[in-house]
Amino acid sequence: MPLTPRPSFGIMTAPMQVGYHDILRVWREADAIADIEHAWLFDHLMPIVGDLSGPTYEGWTLLSALAAQTERLRLGVLVTSNRFRPPAMLAKIATTVDIVSGGRLDFGIGVGSRPGHPLAAREYAAHGLPFADTADAVGSLAEALTVIRRLWTENEPFDFHGTYVNLTGAFGSPKPVQRPHPPIIIGGRSAATLRVVAEHADVWNNPSGDLDDAVSRTALLERYCAEVGRDPASITRSINLPVSYNQPGITRDAIGKAIDAGFGHIVLGLPAPYPDGVAHWITDEFITTSA
Repeated sequence: MPLTPRPSFGIMTAPMQVGYHDILRVWREADAIADIEHAWLFDHLMPIVGDLSGPTYEGWTLLSALAAQTERLRLGVLVTSNRFRPPAMLAKIATTVDIVSGGRLDFGIGVGSRPGHPLAAREYAAHGLPFADTADAVGSLAEALTVIRRLWTENEPFDFHGTYVNLTGAFGSPKPVQRPHPPIIIGGRSAATLRVVAEHADVWNNPSGDLDDAVSRTALLERYCAEVGRDPASITRSINLPVSYNQPGITRDAIGKAIDAGFGHIVLGLPAPYPDGVAHWITDEFITTSA
């Protein structure tokens, strides 16, 4: 009987209601712990919980800074809002981070904030960004991924005239360190997003943390993979799980259930403020015991 691959573990430090140096401290600590394989930020421009006037850092700018000050961790934004940046610009930003990191970028992307979230539209209006409806947002995600991959891989300028994206003389230089391109991780759980996952993703991230929902969405993803002729085993399944500092047993149980359900990419969300030595603590409490 084949051995089940060892799950990979990472951390998520949402860059809101916290200081830059606090995040840097945790990432540097995690960078020295081999059992922590990846680290993530999120992509919001204003707080989505807590003090609505509190600090929030722009995800890709912060990611580049953290890439320059770490050596081993794979890293990314879980996940980039496709509504925030034109895809050709995003391809250039991501390439820059891949180069700064020496080829450690995992490219996370998704539709963006859910329209039903009570704070979803606030950050768009505050920054003069259009908030497209869900159908447009999903359609533009598929086109964005097509364009981004071409910018990363093609050696001649090209034009692209789609429903949502229009480029003339598009060309990416330099190219990412990773060839043919950084791994693509798509986050989301809607049926429309899962169709895009089946076509484009190396990793699928379920952001809900709800195991029953994640399992049902896995079945739907497998159906879409069959429709496009893709082996669903070629897509790594990822899930976000919140860490409880006071009740670690809750987190430990959730990790065990996620692994049993076939999720091999576990992202542990660290609430701020971060205790001293938090990366060593989660390694001892969750990662070594789960392995």
